Amino acid sequence: MGLTIRPSNPALLAVGRILAANREQFVTRWAAWITERMVDAPHMGRPTVERQLALMIDLLIEMAGPMRRQVAEMWFDACEFYGQTAAARGLAAGEVVEEIQHLRELLIRELSELIAALPARHSMATVLRLNRQVDKGIAHAVVGYTDALVQSLFAQRGTPIPDPLPGEDDVAYRLGQFEAELQHLRDKRA
Repeated sequence: MGLTIRPSNPALLAVGRILAANREQFVTRWAAWITERMVDAPHMGRPTVERQLALMIDLLIEMAGPMRRQVAEMWFDACEFYGQTAAARGLAAGEVVEEIQHLRELLIRELSELIAALPARHSMATVLRLNRQVDKGIAHAVVGYTDALVQSLFAQRGTPIPDPLPGEDDVAYRLGQFEAELQHLRDKRA
């Protein structure tokens, strides 16, 4: 089965270019906001959190391009994993949602000029597509969070489940897998 590349709407391509150009700013702002709240979760370092956020931004960038369908599954998996790591960081379910909602706020701020300059039909479609992806990401993050908590409850009640919540090494390993998979898709596109 080959790689299917679909032409992208010019507005989506522009979104992808802005996201790519401002990737580091997105990651830094999002990470700063999150780590301000991480005082009670010292077992997950900021570099690991930033790496996970960078992966999420990279996936959004690719979802604005011609590989959006292939990358969408990775986005869902990465968001689910985000929920699992949020559980390991000791967050409440609402906090997981709030962290990804903050990404939406960053997107709105950074993309508002571009969206406002587009014809109404294109701007509305672009905003709806981005919101749909963020909403689906939130849903998958909540699923991952819930699954991780259920596993930890089983482990606490005597059911043998080894290490129900991912540690920092587990997170780094899984992030490496996501990054390699994304790079593989990018290489196939080129």
